[in-house]
Amino acid sequence: MTQPVLIAGQWRDADSTETFQATDPNKNEKLNAAFPVSKWSDCDAALDAAVAAAAELRRLPAEKIAEFLEVYADRIAAAKDALVAAAVAETGLPASPRLADGELPRTTGQLRAAAAAARSGDWAMATIDSQAGIRSCYEPLGPVCVFGPNNFPFAFGSVSGGDFAAAIAAGNPVIGKANSSHPETTRLFAVEALEALRQTSLPLATVQLIYRTSHADGERLVSDPRVGATGYTGSRNAGLKLKAAADSAGKPIYLELSSVNPVVLLPGALKTRGEEIVGEFVGSALMGAGQFCTNPGVVLMVEGDATENFISAVKEKYSSTPSGTLLSPAVASSLSASISTLVGLGAELLVGGGESEPNRCALANTLMRTTGQAFLSDPDGFQTEAFGNASLMVVAKDVDELCEVISRMEGNLTGCIYSETEGSETDGSDDAAYDRVAFELIPKVGRMLNDKMPTGVAVSAAMNHGGPYPATGHPGFTAVGVPGSLLRFGKLTSYDNVRPSRLPAILQDKTPTGKTWRRVDGQWVQG
Repeated sequence: MTQPVLIAGQWRDADSTETFQATDPNKNEKLNAAFPVSKWSDCDAALDAAVAAAAELRRLPAEKIAEFLEVYADRIAAAKDALVAAAVAETGLPASPRLADGELPRTTGQLRAAAAAARSGDWAMATIDSQAGIRSCYEPLGPVCVFGPNNFPFAFGSVSGGDFAAAIAAGNPVIGKANSSHPETTRLFAVEALEALRQTSLPLATVQLIYRTSHADGERLVSDPRVGATGYTGSRNAGLKLKAAADSAGKPIYLELSSVNPVVLLPGALKTRGEEIVGEFVGSALMGAGQFCTNPGVVLMVEGDATENFISAVKEKYSSTPSGTLLSPAVASSLSASISTLVGLGAELLVGGGESEPNRCALANTLMRTTGQAFLSDPDGFQTEAFGNASLMVVAKDVDELCEVISRMEGNLTGCIYSETEGSETDGSDDAAYDRVAFELIPKVGRMLNDKMPTGVAVSAAMNHGGPYPATGHPGFTAVGVPGSLLRFGKLTSYDNVRPSRLPAILQDKTPTGKTWRRVDGQWVQG
């Protein structure tokens, strides 16, 4: 039996002649459930329904949208056991602590934070220029397509994750395109979303779900005139094809694509606490089999005894630590290919490499090294993302070469510098090196860290989970952090000399005196 799609508030048979199945990566075996590859007619019907839902949502108070997000969060928490079981089977991620204790609470927390943002209206940046008689705010953009990734089936899922929460909180309906690695998990989320819509009397087409389309129909979907914007997390190759299609139609698309997240270990840090840093790095790099978009994939150091000691210790840890399960056969194949590319460029294979295990989606923990000079001879090649449990050590001859390597790096989600701690018994040489390295690194990253590995992404209003291309498709936006993440799915509208009774509710407060006022924490403040 093929699972139905969710269109216009109804679970219905897809218009499809093809099906696919997810794989249990712990056994490298296909799961029983079959899911449809929808033809364009399914996308067309979902778009029509989303347009109608968008019109209804525009007429509803923000409180109703907030209520839906909170009810949905409650339903997810109640369905925890079924969601976790499905995700374990489809992704190989551990039930505890990863899914049940980490990712699921994060998902419900994001939804509740988005509800609070919808309720307060602060995300809309309501502004009044009373002297000019002009008021402005962000408003819903229209139907949003969300393409979820393979590595976070809950917190970044197409009908549950951060892009979804932000789009809904901004007042837009969502058409979710499930990731093929975890379609059953996504279906279970959509079941709870539909019930939450019914419970809160929102338009039932506010949340719709399609599992897979052809590449051509995916590109047609993101460029359709009825689409307001798209949120995408996934591979660079597929994302850039969607971006080209969306750009050709003038449609916004927000992409998270690729990142090697450089970690710079300065000499003083390695001399004074090298063993401690080994533990932090290995824990971060091998967590979840390295399948995080913020995984520290490239480590940059300067020649010296402390550097050699660090590499030797990491090599031992990689050799002695059991390898984790990768998300799918495709991830295992891609990781193997990336390792082959790096070794083919001249990277020395210190440990690991090889092919995937036959009865499990897994590769041995892999550590490689190269020189700064070699990196500079082919910086594009040496920045090949090895998504998984593989890391590249780049050893520069001095700080000058280290800075030159950083100057040739692409955009990344994160960048980190470890330096000697304040008050440590060293010569303070890391301080001068830090200033030079940070100057080169900050323009390359969306989030700058000191003495901390980058893997965790806190759900904070101050968080930027973004960065310059190719980390994302636009350096000015974040996919994590409310209310900032909502702005991607809003349209700025200015009301010039419009009568008070005709203004949006958020701009209808009593006209304050003075020049310019803005809405902050639900209150008008001058400035």
